[in-house]
Amino acid sequence: MDPATIVGLFVAFGAIIGSMIMEGGNPLAIIAPPALVLIFVGTTGACMAGSTLPGTIGSMKWLIAGFTGKKPDLEGVIEPLVKMAEKARREGLLALESEMETIVDPFMKKGLQMAVDGTDPDDLYEILSSEVKAKKAAVTQGASFWNDAGGYSPTIGIIGTVLGLIHVLENLSQPAKLGHLIAGAFVATLWGVLSANVMFLPWGKRIKLIGMAEAARMELIIDGVLAIQAGANPRVVATKLKSKMVHTGPAAPAEAAA
Repeated sequence: MDPATIVGLFVAFGAIIGSMIMEGGNPLAIIAPPALVLIFVGTTGACMAGSTLPGTIGSMKWLIAGFTGKKPDLEGVIEPLVKMAEKARREGLLALESEMETIVDPFMKKGLQMAVDGTDPDDLYEILSSEVKAKKAAVTQGASFWNDAGGYSPTIGIIGTVLGLIHVLENLSQPAKLGHLIAGAFVATLWGVLSANVMFLPWGKRIKLIGMAEAARMELIIDGVLAIQAGANPRVVATKLKSKMVHTGPAAPAEAAA
């Protein structure tokens, strides 16, 4: 599991709580159940209203992937493909049939099996690329849910503050209560802005990073399978895939539930 998201949340909330303590405030003052319910439940409802139930469930799964995903082993993709290229070059493409059970990656296995079965290269590319496109679409939908939450939550926080101020106006005859009520009214705005910029928007970006890294890994496999099918020299296959790996840059977790 890559710890960046969890560490980042601890650092951000630590900075917020630390600044309150340094100013002499009480961090418990921002733990207001009505404001928390309004922000988190209300924002979730607003996002669901602009999505679908399957899309909402998928977004929750992507969020879990953001916290539990593993860094993709791109070298682990290249090594078996180069070995397959060597075997295919030496014994022929059909010789790879006996190696299918040793392949753990289901996407790689599917691509190589199609190549061994004699699938036309154009058809093979189109079929595998369709899966990559589906992955990218799922990523976009999962990330957009949380990006939308980052847009809605500050406004919902303002709604909470307005509701709190209405309650303040109802109690003008009790001056002793006004300070506490006014402070409570602004907690909703605080949580609206805080949740957007510390939680929802970073989560959306994290999901996008995860999904695109996985899509890049899948595209790397497609290039390798097509090179093997074409009978390319194993050294050429290795060089080509490593150059593609450099272009994928620093990657994020590959294991993500759609």
